[in-house]
Amino acid sequence: MFAIVALTGCTSVNVKPVEEVSTIKHVCIKECPEDCFVEDMLTVIEEGFERNGVSTERFVGNDPPADCEYHLKYSCNRGWDFATYMTHAELRLLQGRKLVGSAVYHLVGGGGFSVLKWQGTKTKMDPVIDELLGKKRIGD
Repeated sequence: MFAIVALTGCTSVNVKPVEEVSTIKHVCIKECPEDCFVEDMLTVIEEGFERNGVSTERFVGNDPPADCEYHLKYSCNRGWDFATYMTHAELRLLQGRKLVGSAVYHLVGGGGFSVLKWQGTKTKMDPVIDELLGKKRIGD
């Protein structure tokens, strides 16, 4: 049994979807390279929001532009096992100072011996972003 768990690894995804996603047309995303060591994360987030009909723009600093009603903060981490791969990501969508949605992706135990841990950021995060923005998970 242990060998099967070690080979398959385990992923934990916890999403609090946005309740009124239809009101969100544009999101400003805080650029935070010091909080994310996954090179393509910001691009994957932008593409995910735009795929869901929400335009995006990047901003630097603590405060979003005054004309941004919604903004996103994110962080992520990576592991290494012959190559780097994403092990953890958090997304926090805010309306002003109010949290309106959040998502956490976590590769439990660093993925063990599972080859799925090397899946790309897009493969891991697309379903998480879709669920955050109101799409049901497959199988729900």
